Amino acid sequence: MFLKRYTNLAFIFVAAILLTSCHSRKLTVRNNNGPLRRGPYVMVKPDKEIADKYATMMGVKRNDIQNGRLYSFIEEWMGTPYRFGGLDKSGIDCSGLVYLLQQQVYDMPVPRTCALQVNNIKRKYEEELKEGDLVFFDFDGKQFSHVGVYLQNGYIVHASTRRGVVVVRLHDNGIYQYFSRAGSISDPLLTAPGN
Repeated sequence: MFLKRYTNLAFIFVAAILLTSCHSRKLTVRNNNGPLRRGPYVMVKPDKEIADKYATMMGVKRNDIQNGRLYSFIEEWMGTPYRFGGLDKSGIDCSGLVYLLQQQVYDMPVPRTCALQVNNIKRKYEEELKEGDLVFFDFDGKQFSHVGVYLQNGYIVHASTRRGVVVVRLHDNGIYQYFSRAGSISDPLLTAPGN
């Protein structure tokens, strides 16, 4: 009896570790000095090709594309199909994309679901949005049921149910009518009790 219970607990523990760590691989980004390993958030210049691609896509100057970690992450995930609950290259959902992006690009822990992510932002008006801020939408009559990440010049990246991970204009007709809230991630270390 004891051995069976111990075996079941060991199985659950191993399964939990595998499920939470299998697809949280660390992002390595190239800069002019070679690869940069993840650590505390550091701005890294993007590769020229990536900077050119996203500058053209969003109608900004190439020098406006400064965050190599962000645009390398987007490039890596671009086109990944949407899958509810997904968190890997076979499929990812909107909050999963935000969860991984905030962790791997900004070293900022965020909750896994839209409902919890929206509670961890400092609200902003649309005209105040900065790169990395979260944007929320009310799809299917459900409040805060979709989330994306603001980029620049009115563009966002999100996991679309139809097109997968994609960069689109926030003001696109198909999405802007559902826009409901936006803001920057509150640093949990700064908002913890006692700080």
